Amino acid sequence: MENKVQPTAKIAIFKGKQIRKTVFNDEWYFSIVDIVDTLTDSSSPRRYWSDLKKKLIEDEGFDQLYEKIVQLKMESKDGKKYLTDTANTETLFRIIQSIPSPKAEPFKRWLAKVGYERVQEIEDPELATKRTRALYKAKGYPEDWIEKRMRGISIREQLTNEWEKRGVKEEKEYAILTAEISEAAFGVKPSEHKKLKNLKKENLRDHMSDLELIFNMLGEASTTEISVQKDAQGFNQNKEAAKAGGKIAGNAR
Repeated sequence: MENKVQPTAKIAIFKGKQIRKTVFNDEWYFSIVDIVDTLTDSSSPRRYWSDLKKKLIEDEGFDQLYEKIVQLKMESKDGKKYLTDTANTETLFRIIQSIPSPKAEPFKRWLAKVGYERVQEIEDPELATKRTRALYKAKGYPEDWIEKRMRGISIREQLTNEWEKRGVKEEKEYAILTAEISEAAFGVKPSEHKKLKNLKKENLRDHMSDLELIFNMLGEASTTEISVQKDAQGFNQNKEAAKAGGKIAGNAR
């Protein structure tokens, strides 16, 4: 089966620390550097991880380590995406065993819980929706906003699925197409939109108003429809569809 990476990574939270994660081959893959930062008091988690890799291979005989690590693009603090060492739950358990930290045991339990929830979501995708709704509710979002946000997530997934079928594969291409829709709909690119809202690492859509969510949905739903009607193939044709779909939302706005 072809390896599939979820177009957008997510942030998990453990004891107030952010841990980047994304879906790869239907499993959660976590940023190893983020986990090292969470479990150690190191002032340089990257250097700690570099030294730990050598220890795992040379001293502990973990010869398959490099085969288990997958480099996936994740957003850094500067807002740009870089290839990052990631691992699934099983490999992380092995890595954590070599980190002398009293924080490791509760983290293992948390990690196992997150992995188990992912298995449940594969078997019953509706669980993921329920958990997302509950998270937004816990954060204090009103029900009508949550309903629009969840609808927007569904429309976004339909769009990215359509892009994938039509030859848009690279994560960078997804970002460019999304920016085209946004610029045509709102007059600004997502990065500029975030600046207007004084956002840094926060998710832009989680800070949109009801109307912004509606126009965003209209732009993405229109783009999906245009891509299908025109049978857009490849990046360039889908870029034109993205501009046209965003323009429909822009005119409505």
